[in-house]
Amino acid sequence: ATMLPGEVKEGQLEEVERSRSGENRRGPVPPRRESPPPRRWPAPPRREQHGDFIIRRWTPPPPPPPPHWEERRPRWERPTRRDRLDESSDSRGGRGEPRPRREEPRPRRTDRGDDQASEAPRGQQIAWGKQITARTATTESILALFMREGCRFSARNLATTAHRVGKFGGRRFRSDRRLQPLAEACRRRMDGFNAMELANVAWGFAKTEFIDQRLFWAIAAEAPRRISHFNPQGMANMVWAFATAGVAAETLFGAIAGRAVNRVDDFNPQGMANMVWAFATAGVAAETLFGAIAG
Repeated sequence: ATMLPGEVKEGQLEEVERSRSGENRRGPVPPRRESPPPRRWPAPPRREQHGDFIIRRWTPPPPPPPPHWEERRPRWERPTRRDRLDESSDSRGGRGEPRPRREEPRPRRTDRGDDQASEAPRGQQIAWGKQITARTATTESILALFMREGCRFSARNLATTAHRVGKFGGRRFRSDRRLQPLAEACRRRMDGFNAMELANVAWGFAKTEFIDQRLFWAIAAEAPRRISHFNPQGMANMVWAFATAGVAAETLFGAIAGRAVNRVDDFNPQGMANMVWAFATAGVAAETLFGAIAG
């Protein structure tokens, strides 16, 4: 016979009542266990899937606590190794007395002047030198760079600036106001120039026809001290610059004449002509030099 919806067979009613009361054919249903709380450390491994491989990574343990309360202090307040050695020497009955501590820092010792102490680092000097000697550099860009950073230029960069301004600018920059600070900077750094740089500074200002008497007389006083380091080109450029500027520094001309006598064969024709013209224009007698040139 067909059963209508909602009808229950005779044996099914008791089974439904037992399932509602929590019983089944094997007895009462046991209560569900509660999972234990997770352990804080060590943490379970973390599984990571990388392609066909499974990597298990353990969580690192927490750092151990500091061994002593002093270690919690900032590093600059912690006792140094020297302090511990001093304390240990005191505890041993004064054996090995601690050295007296210096309260004030020792001042930085330097034999350079204020201008040299304010120089930029060597890497920056090299970068500025590349800007000054670049093919795209102009007289305006060189002087603009000097006005911005000239107070931090090295002696080499100052000499290169003066030489480039004279080479590319010439007489057009004779009345430029920026040449006066350049001349003063070169005069302050006179002790930092070598022989070739002294010749470049004098030649550059002579080419621009901007004649600073104090600068030229400072070069005339410094160049004889380095006369043994001058090459033929440097000697020719130096006397040509002083003759063009109209500064008759007889001491400088005499020192260069004595140096050039032994190196006449090293001069090229242009340098030899510049030497003869400069001595003749300045009115300085150099019979020994002229005799060696004529012979």
